[in-house]
Amino acid sequence: MDMSALDLARLQFAFTISAHIFFPAFSIGLASYLAVLEGLWLLTGRDVFIRLFDYWIRIFAVAFGMGVVSGVVMSYQFGTNWSVFSDKTGPVLGPLMGYEVLTAFFLEAGFLGVMLFGRDRVGPRLHFLATLMVAGGTLLSAFWILSVNSWMQTPAGFAMNDKGQFVPTDWWAVVFNPSFPYRLVHMVLAAYLTTAFVVGAVGAWHLLRDRGDRPSLLMFSMAMWMAALVTPVQIAAGDMHGLNTLEHQPMKIAAMEGLYETRKGVPLLLFGVPDNEAGVTRYAVEVPNLASLILKHSLDGEVKGLDAFPRADWPHTLLVFWSFRIMVAVGFAMLAVGVWSVIARWRGGLADARWLHRAAVLMGPSGFLAVLAGWITTESGRQPYTVYGLLRTADSVSAIGAPAVASSLVAFFVVYLTVFGAGTYYVLRLMSRSPNQGSADSGSHKPHRAAVAAPGSHGAVGGLSSNGN
Repeated sequence: MDMSALDLARLQFAFTISAHIFFPAFSIGLASYLAVLEGLWLLTGRDVFIRLFDYWIRIFAVAFGMGVVSGVVMSYQFGTNWSVFSDKTGPVLGPLMGYEVLTAFFLEAGFLGVMLFGRDRVGPRLHFLATLMVAGGTLLSAFWILSVNSWMQTPAGFAMNDKGQFVPTDWWAVVFNPSFPYRLVHMVLAAYLTTAFVVGAVGAWHLLRDRGDRPSLLMFSMAMWMAALVTPVQIAAGDMHGLNTLEHQPMKIAAMEGLYETRKGVPLLLFGVPDNEAGVTRYAVEVPNLASLILKHSLDGEVKGLDAFPRADWPHTLLVFWSFRIMVAVGFAMLAVGVWSVIARWRGGLADARWLHRAAVLMGPSGFLAVLAGWITTESGRQPYTVYGLLRTADSVSAIGAPAVASSLVAFFVVYLTVFGAGTYYVLRLMSRSPNQGSADSGSHKPHRAAVAAPGSHGAVGGLSSNGN
């Protein structure tokens, strides 16, 4: 099948961003987890916290590096494959991406060296400050990148000049566009859950081999608390995000629901095969009226179908429909594991919950799957626009030949498979080694005397008992 330069450019960007998004989703959550671990060490003086910190900081360093490298590649594509898009949106999006570099990346990069190598040189309190700055930098980076993407989804605060460019008229409206708060909360919580299930999987893996591995039990316990407490919040945030999308991008909601006909009392389709050619979802398994109840808070609420929009604007409904369901299914699987962990604690502790350990290991990659599925839903549902309703994707591509894009796509595939495959393998090797093996690099270092809690005060810090339950 012959593919146009547009198709290949879209495929290339989809491939590179799919590879990239795994790393920031992991590093955002892991940076905050490291800050929590070091803070608990300073507060309690318990060696187990700094041992876990030293265990995970190596993994963070590798993931952070791969995230930076994979992110740089995407920025080049704005000039090579999407120069028209860059020209038209540059006055708005260029400064936002510049702010991300000036505030977030410089903050991360400036303190990363201290965080990785400086504890013996700067002391525990200043080192903790560096860890907080790196964690804050990752969150600030998410702030600006999500602002850029959200503006493309729900553009606001702009005017058009005589060159056909988007120019800002209200920076407050540009940055805090209508969908931005919902996307930011949803993505940050997704990053925290992604990290929690990776940490939980690693802890569970080592507990299956040695149920007396106390550091692994502690990390597993902390991860399960995150799963139990944050997953319901994420589901609620996702519902609010969906209502915001219904208001500003109703065609995307119609695709997510596989709804071709505007109607009242819309059923929730659990499964089906949307067919854009025929304008119908085949083999549908549905729950009557539930979609109207969720979206309109009424059993007979009316929801717009794809028939309310020009057929030329319809997204790839089959892809959007199923990516959304994968994301939701993974979310409820996370909730089930979180509830299971609460029941296991109540019945006697996490150390002997062998089937929970096995489930947690299987759920280790679940956050990455949910993030990728959610990203596909968001971006595919926006098509055929780069700036929703205003700039079509076909009008955003550079004047470049298909062979040139195809050759760079093949090169990206080979390099990514080699470099990031090797990096991922190395991370998995690091994870396969128990934190209980050997002593922590800084096990002999104690926090400053003034920061050490009184004797006996560390038994239930953060709701965690000394046995990690």
